[in-house]
Amino acid sequence: MPAGTSSGPQRGPSPSAPLPLSITEVYNDLYVLGPGDGLQLTFTDPSAASVGGGIIILPDGTSTLTLLGSVQLTGLTIGQATRWLTSLYAKQLVRPELILSLTNPRPVKVTIIGEVGRPGLYPLPSYSTPVSAIQTAGGVTLNADIRKVLLRRLAGPDGSQKQTVLDLAQVFMVGNQRQNPILFDGDTLVVARTDDPIPEEVLQIGATNLAPANITVSVIGEVKSPGTLSLPANTPLAEAIFRAGGAENWRANKNNIELVRLNRNGTTTREVYSYKDGIGISKGLNPPLRDRDTIIVNRTFYAEALDVINQVIVPLSQAASSYYFFQNTFNGNNNNNFRR
Repeated sequence: MPAGTSSGPQRGPSPSAPLPLSITEVYNDLYVLGPGDGLQLTFTDPSAASVGGGIIILPDGTSTLTLLGSVQLTGLTIGQATRWLTSLYAKQLVRPELILSLTNPRPVKVTIIGEVGRPGLYPLPSYSTPVSAIQTAGGVTLNADIRKVLLRRLAGPDGSQKQTVLDLAQVFMVGNQRQNPILFDGDTLVVARTDDPIPEEVLQIGATNLAPANITVSVIGEVKSPGTLSLPANTPLAEAIFRAGGAENWRANKNNIELVRLNRNGTTTREVYSYKDGIGISKGLNPPLRDRDTIIVNRTFYAEALDVINQVIVPLSQAASSYYFFQNTFNGNNNNNFRR
């Protein structure tokens, strides 16, 4: 009986389900096929070229192949599927050697929870990584420990899970991409929380590279349009002042720009900067902003003095106006009384 003529689809070997994985094992973990994947089947024997072609894995996990009929491919890696199909075609072809390649990987759905801005289930493009996934989920919170990001992965159709802990700080500090593996459909990321002190370098990495796509910043004081702004992540201080209409020409003290930042423990820090147009981003001169930062553009001495004078003169002027009004009214009434 030809292969594929049985009542159900031919099923391949069940992939093993290892328990905890090392970073190297996760990084080298092969792509697991699933519904929606597009593949290309090519035979090394030119005479069998017509047997090959494009393959799409259907919602039930099967694919319909020439000479074989319905074959179950979901849950197999590319290597496992290649060996499985080769063994099946060996019953039909003299030279069954073949190449199976992934041409159109399916979008993946990843659960992202823990210390991120918007926890939830996210559909992501193929070849997404933990870094890009966390950015999609709104970036990390102030209490996130990016050195401890748990990755849970479904091992196969049996539903067994494997997991490892990723140190995303290593991705940016030393370029260790093994800590940033490609995500698979069904993966879960858990960003750990910590209230313990974290090195400033690690905090800066998280704020700069794992921030949400947009941040909210308040700009107040001597600018033309004070208020709350929505800005791209890592916008420098000078750019935020420019977006707020720029500093008032003579009223703004450009050497006394305060940056107020909320810390992980609920306290705030204040740092003073000088405002200069056209300066590039610089931690010391023009720092990148974080979500919920506040910029205060303070007044010059002359502006403060003028405001004090106005606070004194305006009430006196109003009092004088009131005095003359009542005096004129009183005198007018007296004159009318004398005319009688």
